[in-house]
Amino acid sequence: MSERKRRARPGAAAGGSTSKKPRGASAAASYAQSLRSKLRPDDSILASLRALASEKSKPATASSAGAKALADDDSASASSSYIVVADQDINSVTSRINRLVLSVARSILSGRGFSFSVPSRTSTNQVYLPDLDRIVLLRREAARPFANVVTARKATVTARVLSLVHAVLRRGIHVTKRDLFYTDVKLFEDQSQSDAVLDDVSCMLGCTRSSLHVVASEKGVVVGRLIFHDDGDRIDCTRMGVGGKAIPPNIDRVSGIESDALFILLVEKDAAFMRLAEDRFYNRFPCIILTAKGQPDVATRLFLRRLKVELKLPVLAMVDSDPYGLKILSVYMCGSKNMSYDSANLTTPDIKWLGVRPSDLDKYRVPEQCRLPMTDHDIKVGKEMLEEDFVKQNESWVRELETMLRTKQKAEIQALSSFGFQYLTEVYLPLKLQQEDWI
Repeated sequence: MSERKRRARPGAAAGGSTSKKPRGASAAASYAQSLRSKLRPDDSILASLRALASEKSKPATASSAGAKALADDDSASASSSYIVVADQDINSVTSRINRLVLSVARSILSGRGFSFSVPSRTSTNQVYLPDLDRIVLLRREAARPFANVVTARKATVTARVLSLVHAVLRRGIHVTKRDLFYTDVKLFEDQSQSDAVLDDVSCMLGCTRSSLHVVASEKGVVVGRLIFHDDGDRIDCTRMGVGGKAIPPNIDRVSGIESDALFILLVEKDAAFMRLAEDRFYNRFPCIILTAKGQPDVATRLFLRRLKVELKLPVLAMVDSDPYGLKILSVYMCGSKNMSYDSANLTTPDIKWLGVRPSDLDKYRVPEQCRLPMTDHDIKVGKEMLEEDFVKQNESWVRELETMLRTKQKAEIQALSSFGFQYLTEVYLPLKLQQEDWI
């Protein structure tokens, strides 16, 4: 062997060693690929999914029907203890605003002064009811008088918002919350203030926020085996490309919902949604895929509930393996405290947590370098979640959270990409569906 070749060999060997994965990562990758051999033919997995879908579409049993009746009971003892709002048409809402303004005028003429009676939306007034499996707003009210220096400005903002909503309804149009804010920036000062009073107005009038014709900007997207009409336009969600179809902010304009899907796949993040859409996962396993790109907005929550109610399909959720992923899932299922007054219309019960769960990190041997250490704040949020009543109701959730807090590790859905960019759609999700591995 020549001297040149002898000199080149160590360099080549060194170059080769730098391209090799660490032994642990290599073993994890080998194990991950070996899971492909455990996958049964798609027809077998689809048969299980069809059985699940048909089970969900069966008429409710006596016990579940009773629970539903309790959840939907807006009269008698139910509505006397907590606030229940409902969708109202334009005439009903405008009439309620007129009656409210007349009552204020009578109060002024009688010498009692200018004041609004507003439902209290403080955190102590927002509670979880196990029988309903959602957060509700208790029926307690607080006065908002104009003659009090503490509440004078907020009473003025309330009157202004009522006036603007009335004008919007009379025109028969929809506006965004941002539009509403810019009508009187000097008075509102910050959009969060006009947004908060808008929710107060919904409670005062006993109607949903969408009934006020004030909506949030588009955020959520949907793709997959779904056809619906948006204000008369036919939308085929199998032809929406990788980006999907924006979920309409005016859900009341959605009609003619059709689908041959076997389940609904709820995804926390846009990145995972794009992977599923590009790989046409919904063609291999017929499903509807939607995401709110993080924290769920009202339109996405309304749309999900509408799909669940009308199509009677099971909902499976895929979120990050961290406290915030579970918190996002809980908002879809039990509602948020901020919108507790409308939880009956915004919540979708019985969502199954498909992944990525804390136990999956070891089960699927996610490499250590793809796991992230939990921060002190993460641990604090995780412990707070363990104390929530809706978490305590599900022992499997408790075990998963305890595993997360014990290991002090979290991971994003994208951690699965360490095994290959399409590992999520080709191995992880098919295997999850095959094993019916959800809680």
